Amino acid sequence: MHPRTSAELRIDSLTSLSMDIDGHVRPIHPLWLRERSTESSYRDNLTGQRLMDPSDHDLMLEFRQIERQGPGVIRVQFSDGHQATYLDCDVLTEALRAPGDLDCPSPTSWDSQLPTLPQAKWNANPSQAELMGWLDVFLRFGFIVFKGVPTDERQVLRAASVFGYVRDTNFGPFFDVRSEPNAIDLAYTSLHLDAHTDNPYRSPVPTVQLLHCLANRTTGGLSTLVDGLAVCEALRTRDAQAFRILSTTPVQFRYQDPTTELTDSAPPIELDVLGRVRAIRFSPRLDFVPLLPAEELSAYYQARHTFDRMLRSNEFETRFLLNSGDLLMFDNCRLLHGRTSFDTSEGLRHLQGCYIDIDGPRSLYRVTRRQLAGSRSIAA
Repeated sequence: MHPRTSAELRIDSLTSLSMDIDGHVRPIHPLWLRERSTESSYRDNLTGQRLMDPSDHDLMLEFRQIERQGPGVIRVQFSDGHQATYLDCDVLTEALRAPGDLDCPSPTSWDSQLPTLPQAKWNANPSQAELMGWLDVFLRFGFIVFKGVPTDERQVLRAASVFGYVRDTNFGPFFDVRSEPNAIDLAYTSLHLDAHTDNPYRSPVPTVQLLHCLANRTTGGLSTLVDGLAVCEALRTRDAQAFRILSTTPVQFRYQDPTTELTDSAPPIELDVLGRVRAIRFSPRLDFVPLLPAEELSAYYQARHTFDRMLRSNEFETRFLLNSGDLLMFDNCRLLHGRTSFDTSEGLRHLQGCYIDIDGPRSLYRVTRRQLAGSRSIAA
């Protein structure tokens, strides 16, 4: 989307309203404006929810009278008798919001040349400004590493509660990542793990993962991260056919242990309605493509091969050591994570993890931004 230089709400006549964006005029539909009324007769002041179903409005609704009541303020009377006051800035903000616009910082894609890891010193009771800084970094880069988190058992749950609600799974509210005999998941071994997303077999997939390092007394066990968004966009540019195949071919993901059996199907690359990358589900240990015609399977396997090689390449992967007291929080639907192998005879490598959902940090960002704006307004 090209950057806008100007936007203006215009009263063209007593019964006509339009929006001018960089010289391109777009009429405002009466129904569109009517259902955005904030009058107490139409919208509950406490919840902000409508008091009636907007589908009950007259489909032939018209503007009866539009007048300016002051700078940036208009008063509108509709043909059904409803009258409402609107701020120009509110109407423009609503009109310019694109489908899928989350009203949060836009993602900043990155590769292995990321100069420094997004880091912050942990504070169990952060100020609003401090919290806003953390959230801005997390939402832009898809991850943040907190330093100096107390190495108490279950501390990861307390950290997670700052940003959202813990998502309980068959692994429990939290899980221990360490080498175990008779492990029910390869994560609980000392083996190398390639870039993957967690729980692709689950619906819905947990969208944020936190991993807290309690101990790491080995020379291996480096954490790896890949920005799946950057890889997907590179794949779209370099091999459009592979991108199309991976974003349209449903793949089944499966997990089972003695007490659990989970399965779900989705393309490895999920797109939103505008064709933008929305989520990635990729775990070569767990994916099973259906029995398609031979030529389609050959094309799929070639596309997956290309994607996988990019994910594991030095171009996109970053490696770092999680030390005792470090906590990594990352977007599990955008970033792929893994680790290098390690030798358990050297010492203990013990992480505790848990999941929350991405709407927690996004909501917290919006609320904190609103509160900070209110504080500045009062101070002024």
